[in-house]
Amino acid sequence: MQSTSLLRPSELSCTSENGVKESPLPFMMWATSPVRYLTIQQDRSPRAGFLSCRSAAVGDKKSCGDDHSLLFTKYARTMDRERQSRKTAIELADEELLANLGYKQEFQRAFTGLETFGIAFSIIGLLPSIASVLVYSIPDGGPSAMVWGWLVASIFILFVGMSMAELASAAPTSGGLYFWTHSLSSPRWRNLLAWIVGYANTIGSIASVASIDWGCAVQITAAASIGSGQTFSATNAQTFGVYAAVVLSHAVICCLGTQLLARLQTVYVVLNVLLCLAVIIALPAATPVEFRNSASYALGGFTNTSGWPNGFAFILSFLAPLWTICSFDSSVHISEEASNAATAVPWAIVYAIGIAGVLGWAINVALAFCMGTDLDSILNSPIGQPMAEIFFNSFGQKGTLVLWSIVVLVQYMMGSSMVLAASRQSFAFSRDGALPFSKWLYRMNSYTKTPVNTVWFVALFSILLGLLAFAGDSAINAIFAMSITALYVAYAIPIAARFLGDNEFTPGPFNLGRWSAPVAAIAVLWMLFMGVVFLFPTSPGADVADMNYTIVVLGGVMVLSIVWYYFPKYGGVHWFQGPVPTVERHVAESDRSSASDSVVKEKTAVHVAQREA
Repeated sequence: MQSTSLLRPSELSCTSENGVKESPLPFMMWATSPVRYLTIQQDRSPRAGFLSCRSAAVGDKKSCGDDHSLLFTKYARTMDRERQSRKTAIELADEELLANLGYKQEFQRAFTGLETFGIAFSIIGLLPSIASVLVYSIPDGGPSAMVWGWLVASIFILFVGMSMAELASAAPTSGGLYFWTHSLSSPRWRNLLAWIVGYANTIGSIASVASIDWGCAVQITAAASIGSGQTFSATNAQTFGVYAAVVLSHAVICCLGTQLLARLQTVYVVLNVLLCLAVIIALPAATPVEFRNSASYALGGFTNTSGWPNGFAFILSFLAPLWTICSFDSSVHISEEASNAATAVPWAIVYAIGIAGVLGWAINVALAFCMGTDLDSILNSPIGQPMAEIFFNSFGQKGTLVLWSIVVLVQYMMGSSMVLAASRQSFAFSRDGALPFSKWLYRMNSYTKTPVNTVWFVALFSILLGLLAFAGDSAINAIFAMSITALYVAYAIPIAARFLGDNEFTPGPFNLGRWSAPVAAIAVLWMLFMGVVFLFPTSPGADVADMNYTIVVLGGVMVLSIVWYYFPKYGGVHWFQGPVPTVERHVAESDRSSASDSVVKEKTAVHVAQREA
């Protein structure tokens, strides 16, 4: 019995009239053969699966070209159905896992694995990020700090990322860090710790937006200085105006639909990588001889102008790599928009850190070999941006303007991705009622299907943080340090709670096995140590103008959040119970004392119910 059917390309073969089987021919070859016609039929013999193609005379009812076109049309439709079926299966699995965690699906899952990686990698930014914080590594060690400080810090950051990836694989939800904290901590402390982590993560994410966009504003004013022949030097007020415009434009972009935001991440990744490779290759080639450094200076030269002992100055230089390779929890915050989140999110974190570590080290090596030895002129040039001055010495005015415009563009993209991630964190925290005005913040725009209210919430508070610029350079530097210390508080607590809390953690697809505990221990100790270091001022004996305001801003926010938690009658201690389920779950055991209750596959029905406003 024979019937027309659709087959995979690997199953196609052709048989001539004399019975000799021919190799499959590409579609274009059939199209260019005007005298050969086919009859399409499926052979149901033991050799089933091969397309039998019989020669036919010209003038037959159906031509080979027509049948071949019909075959591939059916093939394409079948493949579309299969892809849709696989996609539907993944979507259902994602929704089921999210429901087991207690939440209904509210976002569109439009982020592919590459795009999930893209948001973490684009926020890291590499070249523009290094440009923003080069001012911290040059005074605290010079070329040695740039090269070896980056290498040392990158290794420890990878330990942090791997520990976070395990948690993200087990429970991929936008709330991420504070959700894990509540699930993994002992019952006595889970509510308070989840509250602290949620606020630390929120303020850390907003500080990251502020620091990235402030860096973008400085880069834009540096471009203006280069274009004016270094006669223009922006004031704090002018820089703040540019900064506010950048933040507001990012808010507009992040109010767009999820699919468009997801597609942008691929563009960001490509531009990031191309820019890094261009500088790594072009900078050594274009640098004049007088600015080229020897290997002994580039890899071994140590210049300390901070006033701190050399060892401590070298540690302070870690601010550059730690700020650059940070906010990789952004992939966690789009977990509810990512396809196959339990796998895509953890690998996005690990790949983003690993690739950034390697490319960033190569960029720092190139800079160390090509920046000359007069570090004071780099730090205090009229351009006001150390990397821009290095580029100006190597590429000249026109070449620097071309390259710098791309740097600014990539930095701008970093900011938009960070606003996106920060808004998702704020949305998740307000979903659980913990932020002020949560009922207003926890709203999904009916047209774009995005949390527009939390986008503007993040933008507003980022602009308010930017006002610290008028308090002096040390105050704006505190935003950079705070974006690290606040996030490290939020990172360290859930990682530690997994091993110190009363829980039975069930790992997801990404699992370090027996290495989980030692990797987590190293990660937590590293974050604790660096969190303390970044509370120190940039030089000893600092006065009011030069003090480190990180402890003031971050400490003030955290103290206020704890005061609100314990506030009589209205405080969170009276009503905050951690993550608030937005689905009804009928489970055999009501005790939720372990993380496995949040992660393990439940053999129970999950009924979705709209959460009451």
